Amino acid sequence: MRKLLMECIGTMFLMMAVALTGNNPIAVGFMLAVMVYSGGHLSGAHFNPAVSLAAWMRGKLGVADMVKYMVAQLVGACLGWLVHNYLVGGSTAPMAVEGHPLMHGMVAEALLAFALVTVVLNMMSSRSSGNPAGGLAIGFTLAAGVYMVGGVSGGALNPAVGIGPAVMEAVTGGGFDANTLALYGVGPLVGGALAAVVYKFLNEG
Repeated sequence: MRKLLMECIGTMFLMMAVALTGNNPIAVGFMLAVMVYSGGHLSGAHFNPAVSLAAWMRGKLGVADMVKYMVAQLVGACLGWLVHNYLVGGSTAPMAVEGHPLMHGMVAEALLAFALVTVVLNMMSSRSSGNPAGGLAIGFTLAAGVYMVGGVSGGALNPAVGIGPAVMEAVTGGGFDANTLALYGVGPLVGGALAAVVYKFLNEG
């Protein structure tokens, strides 16, 4: 239960950073970094379903635990949306930038999620365990990813952060675009799965 609560809290603050700053890369990256330092010893500090999927593929999580982590992360993102909506209101859901095809956004999300999850997996490895730079490395990777593809896909790189606010907006009568599931669900999860495969090939092959 503590692990799930940590995943929920960490993802909530990550979502708040995204929503309250307009997905400012520096704010979002540093928020993820401090949450990694805060929760790494409790839950592994995934805060991202793509990371949890990769952890399952590496045998670090069972299927049931993976699903629980993902649900906790989605709940955290929804709570972060509620906090933002209470404080300032308005739409907070990341979205593909107008003028870019959906496939471009999905590829962008997959590529940078691949980079992010690769860094996370390496920081989680026994060789890097306890590395004091781990949180910063993960946070900087997210910040760089948002800078790189924010203008194409919105730069969520995280299914919970991308889908959570969209679900909440639908619940409150704002409508739901099914493309959101492909953009922020399929894209980052494919990137996370590929990162797990490549990590295993490079480190355990």
